[in-house]
Amino acid sequence: MQAAVSTTVLTARALLLDMDGTLVNSDAVVERVWRRWAERHGLDGDEVMKVVHGRQGYASMAVLLPHRPMEQNLADNARLLAEETADLDGVVPVPGAPGFLASLRGVPHALVTSADVPLSTARMAAAGLPLPRVRVTAESVGASKPDPEGFLKGAAELGVDPAECVVFEDSGAGIAAGRAAGMRVVGVGPRAVAHRPDAVVRDLTDVRVEPAGAEVRIHVG
Repeated sequence: MQAAVSTTVLTARALLLDMDGTLVNSDAVVERVWRRWAERHGLDGDEVMKVVHGRQGYASMAVLLPHRPMEQNLADNARLLAEETADLDGVVPVPGAPGFLASLRGVPHALVTSADVPLSTARMAAAGLPLPRVRVTAESVGASKPDPEGFLKGAAELGVDPAECVVFEDSGAGIAAGRAAGMRVVGVGPRAVAHRPDAVVRDLTDVRVEPAGAEVRIHVG
């Protein structure tokens, strides 16, 4: 994927940030854990990987094993979360993430992730990134992305109207959730391109945040 050839400028009062694939590159762990899960259930690993990014584990399982009772999905999800939390090999920051987060000091922003508290804490630490003060995790919501609940909750906790928020996301499920929340979406990385966010960047080195009174201007590209 090539970087955008021109710069898009979005104005916002708050930013809502996905974690995996957006701030943290955890693809190596996700591949290991979910391909093992696919093998245990006789599923094609490549097809499984097309589903799991952006969603909570139980929601991915519901798509992949539609006739399995949800109680089994929830129990299986708890096991996978523990596996992922213990496996931090290859977890690194997305290029530009440290500087991007540093530029948000004083800017209302929140982490909105399908990971739970232990996993998000472990991965952000492994990537050497600071945790935002406001964090919406798997424990905070009743529905997984692509449902907009997490982003709407993040906006509410920041006290900002959804229409004045910009979401940063990498996955189809996350981009759909941001759109359903009535927010503009910046897609980060190659997974985002096919889902047609409002703007797309190769990574966070292509983003610059400029304070503008009570708002910020987000230069993308």
